[in-house]
Amino acid sequence: MARLISEGDVERLLDPDALIRGIAEALKALTAGQAIQPLRGVMPFGPSTRFDPAQPPGLLFMKPAQIGDALATKLITLVPDNAARGRPTLMATVLLMAPDTGEVLAVIEANMLTALRTAAATAVAVDALARPDAGVVALLGSGVLARSHARLLRRVRPLRELRVWSRNPDNVARCAQEIDGVACDSAEQAVRGAAIVCTVSHAAEPILAGRWLEPDAFVAAVGAPRPTWRELDDDAMQHPVIADQREAAEKESGDVILSGAPIYAELGEILLGRKERPPAGRPVIFKSLGLAIEDAVAARLVYEAALRETR
Repeated sequence: MARLISEGDVERLLDPDALIRGIAEALKALTAGQAIQPLRGVMPFGPSTRFDPAQPPGLLFMKPAQIGDALATKLITLVPDNAARGRPTLMATVLLMAPDTGEVLAVIEANMLTALRTAAATAVAVDALARPDAGVVALLGSGVLARSHARLLRRVRPLRELRVWSRNPDNVARCAQEIDGVACDSAEQAVRGAAIVCTVSHAAEPILAGRWLEPDAFVAAVGAPRPTWRELDDDAMQHPVIADQREAAEKESGDVILSGAPIYAELGEILLGRKERPPAGRPVIFKSLGLAIEDAVAARLVYEAALRETR
């Protein structure tokens, strides 16, 4: 019988350091051809089937993958208008299966899992690409991803200051208080002087200008999950771009597609030593699409922790 694992269980059971290590190994395995991960499927949806496909009320993402004994698929809905309803804009569920029989082992409420594994991938990239003494972080976005990034980036860098900005001042104030950060009145104010910049928003148009960046800044572009959406302007995207997966970035990332930016490397190539880190002295962009293998790894870690707890 499948085990039901709640959001609270995920937050309690998922060890952040083990997750960061697992995501790093998964990214290396993907680059090395040791994982199965087709491109995600995307379907627009709404209260009825009569809506403008270019501006759908919601998007349904379907993301299967296998790495080692972790076989999973994730279903995600993105409904931006939910923010005004006081409901999550992103809702996710992961099915974890046994790779030998196909049996469903667990049904996992995965909003927190998604937020933590996304932040873990950024933490892996920060550890590989950002300055060792990077201590000032700008978070452009004030939702669950801002909170998870604040939590996991503290595992890999000695953070001194967390700055928060989004278009909703009330959300900014709440987020800043929860993460012991500083609320900013503008994106530029948050970014100027920051060593690490994370765009974790639902923006469809650029919110980060390249002219604001420090010469050696690290940027994690995490939002904009559609080919027509972007968070970074062309000036920002002229810097070396490292993607979690090259194929996904070239086909799904509006930041990459609309700017015409080439992909310098996959993060897995950097981690494996197949490609050198970009030269110091200029910003580096990490384009994170969010990968199904990351969900599979996180789901397996949560499931194994749940089993240990009940033994």
